[in-house]
Amino acid sequence: MQDNSQHEVIRSASLLNPALLTINHKDREVLIRLAETYQQFVDAPLEIDKQNLQRRKNNLDWVRPLVICFPEISWREIIRDEDLDCEGEIARRWERDLRQLIFTAETGSDECLPDSFTIGFVHGGLEWGIHMHQIGDLHAGSYRWEAPIQKPEDIKNMNLPTMEVDFTGSDVLLALAEDVFAGILPVKRKEAWFWTTGLTQTFIHLRGLEQMMFDMMDNPALVHALMALLADGTGMFLDELEKKGLLFPNWDIAYCGSGGLGLTDALPQQDYAGIVRLRDQWGFSESQETVGVSPRMFAEFILPYQMPLMEKFGLTYYGCCEPVDQRWKYLNSIPNLRRVSVSPWSDRKKMADYLGQEYVFCLKPNPAFLAFDHFPEEEIRQYVRETLAIAGECHLEFILKDVTTVRQQPDRIKRWVRIVKEEILG
Repeated sequence: MQDNSQHEVIRSASLLNPALLTINHKDREVLIRLAETYQQFVDAPLEIDKQNLQRRKNNLDWVRPLVICFPEISWREIIRDEDLDCEGEIARRWERDLRQLIFTAETGSDECLPDSFTIGFVHGGLEWGIHMHQIGDLHAGSYRWEAPIQKPEDIKNMNLPTMEVDFTGSDVLLALAEDVFAGILPVKRKEAWFWTTGLTQTFIHLRGLEQMMFDMMDNPALVHALMALLADGTGMFLDELEKKGLLFPNWDIAYCGSGGLGLTDALPQQDYAGIVRLRDQWGFSESQETVGVSPRMFAEFILPYQMPLMEKFGLTYYGCCEPVDQRWKYLNSIPNLRRVSVSPWSDRKKMADYLGQEYVFCLKPNPAFLAFDHFPEEEIRQYVRETLAIAGECHLEFILKDVTTVRQQPDRIKRWVRIVKEEILG
């Protein structure tokens, strides 16, 4: 490991292919037409109502349960490559984005629609100087990998993290979008930079999933050393984003944590003066990879390294697919916790008792309902009724995600939303 006193995490690089930066007349017409259609949804009075509901939910004011859907992997069936009309690569990307937004608007869910077209930065991932070799499907299928830390001394081959960012190319891309959508749809720059401060995904990619669990018994010092290194490096990355003014609001219509939106009056902080700081933002952490680890070992090896990172943020969302009910006696010590993921593997009754009216109950219904040969409407209704009875006065959200397939029937998403809303509204 190198000395960190002068280490710069974020580094300028040329990453954008210039060939992307051309949009022909036909593609422009397609994008303009879609932008006009989307803007009509954005301008609907219903959007203000949805924003107010989400904001009040995150404020912990009681409102009816919300219904939100993120198709994720199943987007490939909802908007197929052959459905796109554009020809150029960047135009096809933007067309897909717009068609996804329009589909979302048509589902009837409570998901709020962004009032602008977002352009992020062109950047790479956070690199630690050593890399896993992935073996298997690179496109949403299963895979295994060869972990680069095969023996404890290999940790010395790691570097402090770096991330390459193409600032010049990002500016050019932003200008292109502003030109295409001028007078139709506002364009804003926004970048999330990272998803989780959970650390364990990076850990297993470097050391291996099974080996991590063996190490907790056979070499606990190595686990602590690697977790400390990852936590320190991630903290450096977060602090540098703040120092360089590269943070953006995520307390607005922004994807939050492992599902949901970040609208709230609790952020930014009262002394916010227009420059976003970590303490103005939502943070997110999880540890799905340690689902096979006991709560006690999670509290010993994982949470102490996540906690300082979560404390940098104003509010925190915790959990993804792991059953958090088994770890709640440790997780409830997170001081700024507001949203909690209740996955299909969590005990809904226990979580309702634990969360009460102090947190947002982010229920993740089982997405398998959408993957059956037949669409199980009655089973969905029964699940929703059970959940409503269990959750009682909790601040409940139904957040459908991790949908691998809709069996080539995109309307299943809309049917799921309609059924859940019918049960909520009676």
